[in-house]
Amino acid sequence: METRELRYFVAVAEELHFGRAAQRLGIAQPPLSRAISRLERRLGAVLLERTSRAVTLTEAGAVLLREGRAALYAVEAAERRTRRAATGHHGVVLATKAGASGELLAKLLDAYAAEPDAVSVDVLLCGIGEQERLLRDGRADVALLHLPFDATAGLDTEELHTEGQVLLLPAGHPLAGRPHVRIAEVAELPDLPLPRWPGPDGTYPSGPGPQARDTAQLYQLIGLGRACAIMPESCGDHLRGGIAAVPVLDAPPVTTVIAWPPHSRSKAVADLVRTATGL
Repeated sequence: METRELRYFVAVAEELHFGRAAQRLGIAQPPLSRAISRLERRLGAVLLERTSRAVTLTEAGAVLLREGRAALYAVEAAERRTRRAATGHHGVVLATKAGASGELLAKLLDAYAAEPDAVSVDVLLCGIGEQERLLRDGRADVALLHLPFDATAGLDTEELHTEGQVLLLPAGHPLAGRPHVRIAEVAELPDLPLPRWPGPDGTYPSGPGPQARDTAQLYQLIGLGRACAIMPESCGDHLRGGIAAVPVLDAPPVTTVIAWPPHSRSKAVADLVRTATGL
């Protein structure tokens, strides 16, 4: 398969609409439809079910969407890392979610800077779920990810820290004074819906909750009484006034891992990982 064909298919699979996908790609719809049909014939598999009303993914199409994204990320990563090497850049780019793992990140940077062969570490702060994509497409060399929320398939990882989760809500809410809550109680708060985060394609799922792209937006929404959120308990360590944190007894634990591409041969990345696991 050619990367052009993969880009065409991924666009259609994410949009589930040939017209929107063609507009996104900057091409006309008829050649896009023909390209997808040629791809299906060559693979011997139906990738998309088409009706007059909707386009849906088949099981084979879902597999190609997952694998196609990974392949396109790998191509982008090869290009970016090659260009960085050509400029003589020898530092490490570390991607992490803004507002998460702050204490761990500070300790890691300080400990690594004390190593005799340490290089510069550029910290790339990003929104919810973006650090995985930055790592896969080559904009980052290493990332702090959080299980079970971030996908680590195809990456090498080391576990660093496991913690519980808390409910963040306005300090004046009746639940704010409770010693703990359960997930079912959170789901029954019509006045404080959970936020909606963007997916890999940047679009938001439908639902009653407000849209949020990063923790700064989230904290403001909670402070205004427009939303609540279940977050790792470390997020409650440095909350501003007006927001309370209540432990959620039955929320799954969150494990912070340091992740890097399995084919990486960077000594700096290896040293940074070794420092992180030694903390």
